[in-house]
Amino acid sequence: MAADNTQGERTRLAWRRTTLAPLALIGIVVAHLLVATGLAGLAAVLLMLLGWLGLYGVARRRMLALRAGSTAQVVRSPVAVALICAAFAVPGLLLLLR
Repeated sequence: MAADNTQGERTRLAWRRTTLAPLALIGIVVAHLLVATGLAGLAAVLLMLLGWLGLYGVARRRMLALRAGSTAQVVRSPVAVALICAAFAVPGLLLLLR
């Protein structure tokens, strides 16, 4: 029983790390875009924050499902996270190509 509890806790911590990593990216993008592009940069940052809220929502529902022992959310979570992470790659690529 202790092994199951430990596994669940590690999974919840992994989901929390998944939601924290994009915040670091948003901070870097804020530093570059707001200084360099003004209002267009602000719009990009707001879109990234909206994407982060979506990622946080997916992770939160997944953590709650894990705690409840439900597997209904398991199938859709990786697809949603992959799409959101791909969307986060676009501003990163634009910064690299500048």
